[in-house]
Amino acid sequence: MPESSTQGRLAVVTGGGRGIGEAVARKLAAEGLRVLIADIDGANAARVAESLGAPHAARTVDVSDEAAVQGLFEDVESSFGAVSVLVCVAGLLILPNGERPLIKDMTVDTWERSFAVNTRGAFLCSREYLRRREAAPAADGRVVFFGSVAAQLGGYRSSSAYIAAKAAVHGYAKAFAREAAHLGITSNVIAPGLIDTEMLRSTVSSSGALAAVAQNIPLGRVGTVDDVAAAVSYLVSPAASYITGDVIDVNGGYRMQ
Repeated sequence: MPESSTQGRLAVVTGGGRGIGEAVARKLAAEGLRVLIADIDGANAARVAESLGAPHAARTVDVSDEAAVQGLFEDVESSFGAVSVLVCVAGLLILPNGERPLIKDMTVDTWERSFAVNTRGAFLCSREYLRRREAAPAADGRVVFFGSVAAQLGGYRSSSAYIAAKAAVHGYAKAFAREAAHLGITSNVIAPGLIDTEMLRSTVSSSGALAAVAQNIPLGRVGTVDDVAAAVSYLVSPAASYITGDVIDVNGGYRMQ
């Protein structure tokens, strides 16, 4: 991603090293955006960036670390220019011993770590983005946060810590939408339903169980990472310039409102 590159807006995708984040990075790159893949697993981020080729790049970051997030934005903007699009995909579901912990068994460490990555990470990245866009506005600013259908339904396979952390993201994104609106920046949430990822597969016992899960989805299938990436692509596009403070469900009808 050379400094002189002017091809497309610059997008930072956190958690872009695999799963939904990788699909989002690939989709945005295919549509002409310059993509910075940020992930706590630097090797995965580099793999994605290398497969995409120039002008895309990768960085290692722990989104729960304030100094690391500030350093990421300083590095990226000094090297590649102003970030127009921020997609906060980075998240985690903690399942001790592979099991969903009940509230009565929940440890403070699991609770705090869940909020640190899923909620604090989204806050730190978007706060840094907003500070920089206040100082130097960029055209067509977009922020996309990631919530979950679990936060809307109370979850069946997710822990209470994950559910609560994602519910907090839903509310935070609306506050962000109000405070960023004067800059023309939109802020929305993608709430994935049951998507075929490592996270979902960690909550089911077999492929047969995954097929059984699909029977509860009106469209009759578990979603794909590309289904989610397509929704993100729309939200960051010029066509979505009048949509902000919204939660977009990508769930095949699993939850309807």
